[in-house]
Amino acid sequence: MLPEYDFSGKVGVRGAYYQRMRDGYTIHVNQSDGTTLIQHVIKPERTITLDPDVYMYFRDAEAVNAALRALIQLIPEKKRRAKTARTPAKRINR
Repeated sequence: MLPEYDFSGKVGVRGAYYQRMRDGYTIHVNQSDGTTLIQHVIKPERTITLDPDVYMYFRDAEAVNAALRALIQLIPEKKRRAKTARTPAKRINR
């Protein structure tokens, strides 16, 4: 930090906007021509938010996927086959 940024005496609140970010939010941008640009931001589909205590162990998608794949291997084969039988297969066009 540059010396001119003095945060002494300031206290931040961890997670103050956490729930709002999870639920989505709206951005209002006032343009120089007097108009206002409004953009609604929502959590993209298939996005999973990790709680802070879990995030400490899994810092990226690769780590989460590796852990979940290892966990899937612990599920008995019979149950895994039943799950995949219900999931439609993706078609690959060649």
